Amino acid sequence: MAATEGSKSPKFELLDQRGERVRLADFAGRKVLVYFYPKADTPGCTKQSCGLRDIAGEIGDTAIIGISPDKPAKLARFDEKYSLGFTLLSDEDHAVAEAFGVWVEKSMYGKKYMGVQRSSFLIDGTGRVERAWPKISPADTPTELLRALGA
Repeated sequence: MAATEGSKSPKFELLDQRGERVRLADFAGRKVLVYFYPKADTPGCTKQSCGLRDIAGEIGDTAIIGISPDKPAKLARFDEKYSLGFTLLSDEDHAVAEAFGVWVEKSMYGKKYMGVQRSSFLIDGTGRVERAWPKISPADTPTELLRALGA
């Protein structure tokens, strides 16, 4: 079942870019933007992540968590290269992407494959999905987050 507005967010525990375990429950009481992106250090994912980095000072106590199928070491290089400064989680087996309903069949040049559908979710302090943006563009992610927070 996909995460939808008003539903309870799927719980998760994944390794971050430093190899440390991070759980959604670690952020209880805070709003969290969970955004799923296909692959670190690719043009769209870099634009999206840097856009969120650039507004991080405008979103108060809201946490930002990026999730992709990349290994923690690749996430660490991505974070360091662009000075992102927020949590990046490794969902190598795509179980969390599946729980959120964003692991989907995609098609490129006529070839079908499974991958991450770029999507974002604003989760409130009680673990409910306050806003869901399926198929969001990299440029719209920071703008929509600011709008949702009234920032």
